[in-house]
Amino acid sequence: MKKWLPFIFIVFISTILLAACGSDDSGGGDGEETYTVGATQIVEHASLNAAYEGFQEALEDAGLDVEYDFQNAQDDQSNVKTISDNFVAEDVDLIFANSTPSALGALQATDDIPIVFTSVTDAVDTGIVDSMDEGGDNITGVIDLHPDAIKETVQFIEDYFEGATVGLIYNAGEQNSVIQIEAVEEAGEDTSLEFKERTVSNSAEVQQAATTLVEDVDVFYIVTDNTVVSALDSVVGTAEDHGIPLMVGEPDSLEKGGFATFGIDYNSIGYRSGEMAADILTGEKTTKDLPVELPPEVELFINEEAAEAQNIEWQDEWDDIANFVETEDEDEAEDADEDEADQDEEDSE
Repeated sequence: MKKWLPFIFIVFISTILLAACGSDDSGGGDGEETYTVGATQIVEHASLNAAYEGFQEALEDAGLDVEYDFQNAQDDQSNVKTISDNFVAEDVDLIFANSTPSALGALQATDDIPIVFTSVTDAVDTGIVDSMDEGGDNITGVIDLHPDAIKETVQFIEDYFEGATVGLIYNAGEQNSVIQIEAVEEAGEDTSLEFKERTVSNSAEVQQAATTLVEDVDVFYIVTDNTVVSALDSVVGTAEDHGIPLMVGEPDSLEKGGFATFGIDYNSIGYRSGEMAADILTGEKTTKDLPVELPPEVELFINEEAAEAQNIEWQDEWDDIANFVETEDEDEAEDADEDEADQDEEDSE
């Protein structure tokens, strides 16, 4: 019997080693799964960038190992389709669609890959989902328009600029913008306000649109239109040159020189979208399990520096009711743009 002991010992050790190797092969080293997320937005501007940052933060906080393929459509609808089709060809694990055009493009490209959106104004009217009460077969997310935001903004204009003619500039090709403009005009029906519109098809037309309105309007109101917000500097310049208050659709535009808004924090809606994505990627929930959500309650934000630049008479009550935002320093803005460009390149590699 003793002469068999060395042979039995060798067989026993070999079996253990083979089992260990087999365990390593199937478990992927440390056992942590890596997910691939295709992330896309229609254009670069502060609000969409903040939403994307929040989305990434949520997945990091969830402890997930995620590789991102970030694609910016450069405000070109044909790019939206190409990006979405490429994500499908790559068979990414999830698509993060950060704007209405991006969500529609992704939904048209796939009915299998889960999609989580944000920065969408109205998910029902645009056909992204059938109801706010339930996610779609492969899509859900967080909208960026609080039901009270436009009403509160229009009422603010009525309260402090009574009888004003309000200039609206937007891209009629963006469904989210058309919905907002209709809501603005509906909110103004029982007020003393009048509205004048100018439409643009690209960011290069924004300054001319603003210039043609200066003789006819008392206030500018720029909703969360991706095309116009991406060229907001040109509207800010016109507003300051002619002493016209510039109302905007979200707090990030105040950093660019807007005067006031009733808005939301885009980082927070991006973060909530990321939490949804984490549940979907880990298999805890499906898009159907996650109803489309509203953003948090809106608040009044004011840029005091912009108020002075636009020759707005300061009201003492604003000190008590508003959150204050400062205009972004030009050097800091340039550094931020460079950092975002570097990060985009890293995400795309």
